[in-house]
Amino acid sequence: MSANLTIYANCGSSDVEVGTSGSDWVEIDVDNDELIFSSGSAVVADGQSIPSESQLTSAGVLLNGIEQTVDKYFLSDNSSGTLKEIHNMGSGNYRYVLGFSFDAATASEPVLEVWDDSDMNSIANTCLGAGTASASWFRGITTTSSAPGASWTGRRLAGSSDGYFLYLNDENGPLAVADVLYCQLKIVIPSSQSDAGAETPIIAIKFATV
Repeated sequence: MSANLTIYANCGSSDVEVGTSGSDWVEIDVDNDELIFSSGSAVVADGQSIPSESQLTSAGVLLNGIEQTVDKYFLSDNSSGTLKEIHNMGSGNYRYVLGFSFDAATASEPVLEVWDDSDMNSIANTCLGAGTASASWFRGITTTSSAPGASWTGRRLAGSSDGYFLYLNDENGPLAVADVLYCQLKIVIPSSQSDAGAETPIIAIKFATV
């Protein structure tokens, strides 16, 4: 049986597993939904309508010459036409933030990668290090087995080179049975960044089926 993947974002404030009663895990429509990273505003906020490009620009992170970790993370939920804040995403010590639910065993360990676009053949975007993976703004850590810890650092994410993607099963290999894997993400903008811009990288989950 080939494994099917369903991806969830925890849009509640409780740090609990997918499927927990009373939790607010939202299924991500990978064809139509987006993740938004922002400083937030009155209109770029939880429960508000999906913002325009100009509204997103107005709520962007202001560069100030020091390293900054982005404050706000949202799911742009196309089905409801609203933003849903992923409250625990970012630098906090939270385990259950993004969930990757596999309904059967896999033939390889699922991995998470970040690329410029769906062609998945370049990391030229500024936020991905402009071709240098070690300069990527994306940081991630696998939390399948445990919480990331206070002030976690994680791995820089860009492309598929060793050390710049996440093994979602903690390098324990393929899934033998159906399971849910987890990770935490944040965006860290370097102090050297001086130019504004707009980029739309993609987050990819790769695995082989049985």
